[in-house]
Amino acid sequence: MDILTLFIVIPVLTIIGIVFSKDHKQVKWTAAIGMGLQLIAAATLIILFLMERKAGNMAEMLFVKDLVWFPSLNIHYLIGVDGVSVAMIGLTAIVIFAGIFASWEVEELHKEFFITLILLSTGVFGFFISLDLFTLFLFYEIAVIPMYLLIGIWGSGPREYSAMKLTLMLMGGSALILVGLLGLYFNSNPSGGQLTFSLLAISKVHIPVEIQKFFFPFLFIGFGVLGALFPFHTWSPDGHASAPTAVSMLHAGVLMKLGGYGCFRVAVFLLPEAAHELGWIFIILTTISVIYGALGAVWQKDLKYINAYSSVSHCGMVLFAILMFNKTAMTGAVLQMISHGIMTALFFALIGMIYGRTHTRYINEMGGLMKVMPFLGVAYVIGGLASLGLPGFSGFVAEMTIFVGAFQNVDTFHRVATIIVVSSIVVTAVYILRVVGILLLGKINNEHYEHLGDAKWYERVSTGVLIFGITAIGLAPLWLSEMISGGLGPIIQRLLMASPIH
Repeated sequence: MDILTLFIVIPVLTIIGIVFSKDHKQVKWTAAIGMGLQLIAAATLIILFLMERKAGNMAEMLFVKDLVWFPSLNIHYLIGVDGVSVAMIGLTAIVIFAGIFASWEVEELHKEFFITLILLSTGVFGFFISLDLFTLFLFYEIAVIPMYLLIGIWGSGPREYSAMKLTLMLMGGSALILVGLLGLYFNSNPSGGQLTFSLLAISKVHIPVEIQKFFFPFLFIGFGVLGALFPFHTWSPDGHASAPTAVSMLHAGVLMKLGGYGCFRVAVFLLPEAAHELGWIFIILTTISVIYGALGAVWQKDLKYINAYSSVSHCGMVLFAILMFNKTAMTGAVLQMISHGIMTALFFALIGMIYGRTHTRYINEMGGLMKVMPFLGVAYVIGGLASLGLPGFSGFVAEMTIFVGAFQNVDTFHRVATIIVVSSIVVTAVYILRVVGILLLGKINNEHYEHLGDAKWYERVSTGVLIFGITAIGLAPLWLSEMISGGLGPIIQRLLMASPIH
């Protein structure tokens, strides 16, 4: 068995193990062991990938496996990874492992909860390794659909409304994606031969510009819905606010990254001329996303809504960087996906832990929590400092790479958009420091909070893994940056060839 298929097999075997578990304790440990093995597999994949590159293997995709699945439509089980895919697999493995321990106290339908959560992660892993567009779309749906159950059954607040709103909007995005993928399929062989869903094969074909311009909006908006592209972002705050802790972690930390990944891997890579011609429209929308999300976070009182609007802003920055069409900015986009994925997973984990003790998410009802829960308080400060881009944490590396790359575009339109986006870091500092000050510092507002306990061992495991990821990337980013940059080479080359200047 190839190593990439393991990322599908391990979750499936874990789900089977959970089905046959006898009690709550067995369910939890089966899930933890399974996702621990997944984390080890991800670390092994990173090491093997780096060894292959160091040995001089410069193939566009490594560990490729191709099996015919549905011959009449030429659909294949075609998988492979480059530096970007490997980085995203590592992110997913970290977040799902931390999410299992953040869900340690789930008791209501606990078996069904862990099965559905791990099923969602299976779709995410499959999406990142797929090189066949039909298979990629299949795993995309496997990743998105369980969200309805996870929020509708185990969520809080107006969970039915939030689950339905999220599902309908993401399904609308899926419909747009499907139209775009079929457009690519039926134009994949202009000479009249056999049609294909192979991403690599389609990348070697020149699709007429008018056809590109027709299908590009379907794909970019379709994936952009999941990436919280303005004005299709409205599902995000409600969905995050109603989701249980681990679901918020996985959704904001990983699932939203499917949107950014799909935008550059499918829309921009396969339709580069349309990307150049229509990119300015989406630059405007992503700039609005960045500023709107940051300003929205400033006015929120609910911790989950603050983090949800912050995610809109940070994910908008990812899409903005992709549309700069140069290697530096796009490297920053992937770094931002990884940094924000770990950082926002940490935030949602901590919010869930704080809520479990205080039974409120409203910051005005809290205060002085650093005195009674110092571990969780310090962890929250670390997440906040990473979010506002303090050097030494992953957020600084990602945002600086994006800004440097964006300024490489010398025309006035790109420069003005970049200046507006850069200004968002000031707004980010405002809401992060405001929340830290109200939540953790000062006097304890409620006497019942004086006897709250600090983090338990499984909560320390969950947050500790995420904090390690944030600091490791911040202190030693070069290997990750080079790995990502190498994976972007073919995409940048196609964009250069399609550039009007070229």
